[in-house]
Amino acid sequence: MSVTANSVWNNCLDFIQDNIQPQAFKTWFEPIKPVKLSDSALSIQVPSKFFYEWLEEHYVKLLKVALTKELGDNAKLVYIIKMENTYGNREPFTEQIPSANRGNVSPQEMDVPIKSKNPELKNPFVIPGIRNIKIESQLNPSYNFDNFLEGDSNRLARSAGMAVANKPGGTSFNPLLIFGGVGLGKTHLAHAIGVEIKDKYPERTVLYISAEKFTQQYIESVKKNTRNDFIHFYQLIDVLIIDDVQFLSGKSGTQDVFFHIFNHLHQNGKQVILTSDKAPVDMQDIEQRLLSRFKWGLSAELQNPDYETRVSILRNKLYRDGVEMSDEIVDYVAKHIKTNIRELEGAIISLIAQSSFNKKEVTLELAQEVVEKFVKNTKREVSIDYIQKVVSDYFEMDVATLQSKTRKRHIVQARQLAMFFAKKFTKASLASIGSQIGKRDHATVLHACKTVDNLAETDKQFRKYIEDLTKKFS
Repeated sequence: MSVTANSVWNNCLDFIQDNIQPQAFKTWFEPIKPVKLSDSALSIQVPSKFFYEWLEEHYVKLLKVALTKELGDNAKLVYIIKMENTYGNREPFTEQIPSANRGNVSPQEMDVPIKSKNPELKNPFVIPGIRNIKIESQLNPSYNFDNFLEGDSNRLARSAGMAVANKPGGTSFNPLLIFGGVGLGKTHLAHAIGVEIKDKYPERTVLYISAEKFTQQYIESVKKNTRNDFIHFYQLIDVLIIDDVQFLSGKSGTQDVFFHIFNHLHQNGKQVILTSDKAPVDMQDIEQRLLSRFKWGLSAELQNPDYETRVSILRNKLYRDGVEMSDEIVDYVAKHIKTNIRELEGAIISLIAQSSFNKKEVTLELAQEVVEKFVKNTKREVSIDYIQKVVSDYFEMDVATLQSKTRKRHIVQARQLAMFFAKKFTKASLASIGSQIGKRDHATVLHACKTVDNLAETDKQFRKYIEDLTKKFS
């Protein structure tokens, strides 16, 4: 019978169960999972840092006896800590810790700091005997440069991404900020850069995270009084990729902590990659000191793909899926879905599915039917910035005038319409809408929406404004 991590641990549990109280066994040993057996070293997974510390303080002698019985005098125990639920379902990293109280070795003698250019920076979770931290990159390997096709609309961003991937932290593109509208490939390109870096430099620590998740983690660290641990962890990253950085808008605490992390990484030659739905100059409620850092490197825009690029994307998608389709059908889809790569690929997937499930041949008629339904059923996401620009253009004023404090009637009405359409066409909160349209509060937005509804019923000219603008957003 071969010796496995499971069999060794189960034998250890039999011994331990005979030597401690049932409740203690249930609390401290049942949650442990054996992970790996390598030579005479058994790796076990425990739920938290506190769990590990309790075992080391109260049960290390019992563990040592049990393990020695199974694996001999050279037995070693390594703890793998799954970091607590700050990170949702997927854990971005684990910590592997040799048992610190083995033999004559004290925890202090085994305390090995993480290598860093800053000699004061040690392992952020200060666990005696830590040997290494394994950080899961959170990258999606299917988002790579091979299937991120180059065209006029993305050439600068793609080339800059390749340069960063070849020499992370060693180019003037630091940070690299990739910005553009919905569905144009910002997230894909950010992952592709990370995947390429991991392939070329496997020893580098790469972490992809959304700005929303980063904010959640920060809030959790404040609750648990572990803010410094949070900062120190992120300062250990070699390549940090933050997706949708505009989500930090209005979150002063998160911006402050990111400012310190950014400074440390940049000063130590680490690479920062950011994505956003707008250029730095158009970002609202982001601190000026942070915006100035976003501009240190390169801001590269992803634009709507031209016809040739759209055809290439469709052809590449069909090739990867092993599907043949006539030029006529590819041409039709490419000509009718122009602004969003996600919609473009979604339409071709729907077309393949319709053909497959209904056992129909892919004809031009079927393509017309699917594309028409697909485009009709796809809600276009409209940004608050875009709404302000459309309304300002319609009333022949600039956005600064729309946002100004003036009480001139026609400007106030334009501002109220912008707030009305922002509430109608975006998922933003009233507070966020007010903040972005002239730094007003949520009560002002609520009043604006009520005013627009009232004027629509009583003022014929105002009703025409609403109808004209609605057409521009539909």
